[in-house]
Amino acid sequence: MEVILKEDVPKLGHRGEVVKVAEGYGRNYLLPRKLAIEATQANKVVIEQMKQSAVRRSAVEKSDAEALARQLDAVSLTFHRKAGEKDHLFGSVTSVDVADALEHKGFNIDRRKIQLPDPIKNLGDFDVPIRLHRDVISKVKVTVKKEGEEKSDHQEIG
Repeated sequence: MEVILKEDVPKLGHRGEVVKVAEGYGRNYLLPRKLAIEATQANKVVIEQMKQSAVRRSAVEKSDAEALARQLDAVSLTFHRKAGEKDHLFGSVTSVDVADALEHKGFNIDRRKIQLPDPIKNLGDFDVPIRLHRDVISKVKVTVKKEGEEKSDHQEIG
């Protein structure tokens, strides 16, 4: 089945592309969620118009994302967590925690844009990548300290 993507779909394609997908994936996932439309001749004409507006919109989004990236590069977050022996955390610091901390600092970042492959489970300093746009990735410095501890010497991981 051929569909035209209305939104960027990870590991499939970008907005406006015509892609071949399995019948079930298209009918049960992409079409009901309005992520794609069926690739008919009439829809292809509409998509050409959508592509032109998407190029203009993407340029604006990219410039906004670059400005936000410059602001985020200066941000550092500190989390205080309980830790056991060998500086291993009893919990973890997840992308949700990072998103909440950024929101308290005035940045409204969707947690799905925070590219944290695995939750942070050790004390130390980490650079957490945030995908603001498909071409713009910013890094936020995250420091995890032992609860009740103000200053310490931790090895840098990251």
